[in-house]
Amino acid sequence: MVFASALLGPLYAIFVTEIDEKVLSVSFSWFAFLASSIFFTYLVGKHGDKIKEKEYMLLGGYIVRAVVWIFFIFISNIQELIILQILLGIGDALGSPSFDTIFATHLDRGRHVFNYSTWKIIEKIAIASGTLIGGVVVTMFGFSPLFIIMSLIALISFFIVLFQPRELL
Repeated sequence: MVFASALLGPLYAIFVTEIDEKVLSVSFSWFAFLASSIFFTYLVGKHGDKIKEKEYMLLGGYIVRAVVWIFFIFISNIQELIILQILLGIGDALGSPSFDTIFATHLDRGRHVFNYSTWKIIEKIAIASGTLIGGVVVTMFGFSPLFIIMSLIALISFFIVLFQPRELL
């Protein structure tokens, strides 16, 4: 999922200015995502521990992002983008804390810094490669194929988690 998100990464501003040339639209639409993510992460924080299987929240986050990224193909104005960014914030709020929770349950005793450092290295490699590959895809094929790829990765992530043996989650 980190890789999928990174595919758009710094290209987001270019995508938004193709819909609406105002620079403020880039900032406002990204603010809508962050505000939504903050609000819904707060709600997940208040109620998420009541859910026994945290992977269901993770799966929800993956599927919401997959659907939203497909809808990015059909955006025709800034209002639609803001709505999708709010929905993307919901996906982030479901997926990010649940991923962190599941990750934390698998930390090796006495090696938390090592485990988190290893994850951060993997995460940065995914972001770096995603950013570069996203630029190549948009340059060669445009944004629509990029959003399809992002959605497919989210769906693959969904099914990988869905079919994991319970003891691994």
